[in-house]
This record gives sequence, C-alpha cells and structure tokens, in this order.
Amino acid sequence: MPDAVPRPFPPGFAFGVATSAYQVEGHIENDWSEWERAGRLKDPAARCGRGVDHWNRFDEDLGLAKGLGAQVFRLSLEWARIEPEPGRFDERVLRQYRDRLEKMHRAGVTPMVTLHHFTHPRWFHARSPWHEPASVEAFRAYAKACAPILAGLGVQVVTLNEPIVLLLGGYAAGVIPPGIAEGKKTLAAAENMARAHFAARAELKAFAPQVPVGIAQNVLSFAPDRAWHPVDRALVHLATASYNHGFVVALTEGRLALSMPGIGSLGRTLPDRNGLDFLGINYYTRAHLRFAPRRPYFSFLYRDRLERGLTDIGWEDYPEGFGQLLVEMKRYHLPLWVTENGIDDRAGHRRPHYLYAHWRELLRAVDQGVDLRGYLHWSLLDNFEWLEGWGPRFGLYRVDFETLDRSPTPACDYFRRTAQTGLLAPPG
Repeated sequence: MPDAVPRPFPPGFAFGVATSAYQVEGHIENDWSEWERAGRLKDPAARCGRGVDHWNRFDEDLGLAKGLGAQVFRLSLEWARIEPEPGRFDERVLRQYRDRLEKMHRAGVTPMVTLHHFTHPRWFHARSPWHEPASVEAFRAYAKACAPILAGLGVQVVTLNEPIVLLLGGYAAGVIPPGIAEGKKTLAAAENMARAHFAARAELKAFAPQVPVGIAQNVLSFAPDRAWHPVDRALVHLATASYNHGFVVALTEGRLALSMPGIGSLGRTLPDRNGLDFLGINYYTRAHLRFAPRRPYFSFLYRDRLERGLTDIGWEDYPEGFGQLLVEMKRYHLPLWVTENGIDDRAGHRRPHYLYAHWRELLRAVDQGVDLRGYLHWSLLDNFEWLEGWGPRFGLYRVDFETLDRSPTPACDYFRRTAQTGLLAPPG
C-alpha cells in the first residue's frame, strides 16, 4: 500500500541522472563500434553511430537534467577519444571534457565521472588486454592523464562500471568485447581489473587527494528457481558471494575470491586494501537460478512470480530486492550511492510507479541504518543499449531516434517533484 504521509529523504540526499559516453555521445570509434561492424549484436545491422548526439547537444542535455532538479550528473569519459593511440593523449578532447565538467559545476550540478564504462580504444585488446598484466599500467596511464581535468570541481570518480558484467560478458560468455570465452583468462582479467582500480586510484589521489573514488557495482537479487532444490539454493549462495560481493571484498579487504560454475575459482591476496571512498550500486532486477547438467551448469531466468508483468526488456520488476541488497551492502561501512536504477518502459507509463516502489525500498534501507547519499536514475535519455541496440527505452526523456528530439516522459514531473521537495509521495 502507498504511504499515507509523504516521507522525507535524509538531509543532504541528492537526486541525479546517469549516462555513459558511448551510449549517448555518438561518432566514437572503439572496440564496440568494431563489434557492431562484425555483426555481433542481436540485430546484426544495428549501429550506435551518432548515438543521440550528446557530444554536440551537451548544453541542451545538461539543461534537461537541471530542469529535473538533478543535483548530480553521472557521465563517463570515452577512453578511445582520449587515447586514440597507445600513449598519445588528445589534449583537445581532455579540454572539452574539462569544459563540460566546469559547465556542470557552474550550473550547480555535481559531476560523477566514470573512467571506464565497458568500452576500450581499438588498440587495447591487442596490446594490453585485461587478462595480461600490461592492462594495469595502461589503465594507470589513462587515469593519470585524466586526473588534472577532475580536480577542483567537487567531482566524484567511478573507476570501473560493473567490472563483473564485463568479465562475464566479455570473457566467460564471450558475447561482448573482447569476445573471449576462456576460464583462465576470465580469472586473470578479474585480478588485473582489481589491480587496475588500485593503480588508477593512486594516480587520482596523487593529483587530487580530496577526490572520492569508488566503483559502480552491478548487483542482482538472486533466488532459487526451485526453492526445494539444494543445488539451486547453493547456486544462489555462490552467485551472491561472487557476483554481488567478490569485487567489493577485493577492493575493501584486499582478498579476491571468485567461484564461477564452468569457469573456475580464484583466490588471491592483493597488495592493497581500503580502496573505496564510496560504493556505487547498480540495481535493476531479480534472477532465478536453476541447475543444469551441462556447462555452464545453470540457467539464468527472469520469472514473474509476483505477476507484476516483466519489463519491456524482459526483466522482473522486483523492488523488494533493491532494499534488501542496500541493507546487505551496509556491511562495508561505506557511503552508498545508487549509481544506476531504472526500467525499460517503451510506452512510458510504468516508470512513475517503478520509481515510487524503488524509492520506498530505499527509505526502508535508510531506516535500517544504511548510509545512502544519493540516487542516480538510468538514464537521462533513451540511448543505445549495447547488445539490445535501439529497442529499450530507459530514459526520463524520450528520444526520437530519427530527429533526435527530446521529449519528457510522464515520469519527469514526478522525478522533479520528488527531487525538489525531498519528499516521497505516490505518483499521481
């Protein structure tokens, strides 16, 4: 039932929006553009191409975010623009990114900058792939080049977006770049990505010690597909430990422990710990796990057991898992940010209730002592959704992909009212 009385968000709680460079900027040549030309998307003809032209419409889009009451804008830097050739950093591009961050700052919108949001320069996988130690130094050099543009503006930095998703998609399953389905390389890449975070953090702190550095960790609520089945239940325990917590434990405690069915296990003690100033949480859905007798030995299923209707991308609408996982993450004693949360809602009518249900769970987590600093909605704009191409629509603003015109969805007014009042009330 909806709350009868509007509930306040914590003092200082920030609302904001999130984007990523490749999905919105347009005209980027990197490993993903090559992947598309190779016909590796679900629609082999799909191309990101001009994206939604955010590179040229930045001022307009910043105005849209500001008009929503957004106090924080999460964006990523495009590594392929900044370092198109190994060791050659494009100062013109770095100045353009700095100019955008300064515009945000002047507008009263705090930037949250992601260094790595899935994409790489075209040279990266041949010269310094994640499964090779050279990747650590490549990422360190990139972070060092970016550090000067991030200082003095109140910027928060996410080094890696969803590293476990990149590992599982790019290595274990091989369905996204670099397209390697090999267990040993998957585990080696995991260790190097953890080391790369520490290396990047050291470079950022050397230049700007005050800049908070974290990661954006994708989390899923897991459930056994058959509650009575002991192996289904064991898979849930394994997935929770490795998928939701493996990287966070590595970066906070210096202990990387992963176990992936059909791939292998890894146990490493890292030379660093206490590597997070905050923890970003990306949450969308719940997955049901079912044991299968053949590799990868499990099925990953989206069920609609509560009969709410799957979202348009086919995911379960399960806000209860959001609150439960926020409480679970309290164990790290870190400030938490919701760095992504949203729904593929192509008609645009479900999003207000989705927001309300998830914000209500967020406040319940706050009631249980979770130190939540802000909520960033994925996404400000409809955009190119990786393997799914141009079908899904996660934007608060709908984009006409022919004209690139932006128009508000019904959720815009609700988001604005909540952000401006700091009170949670039902939509309507």
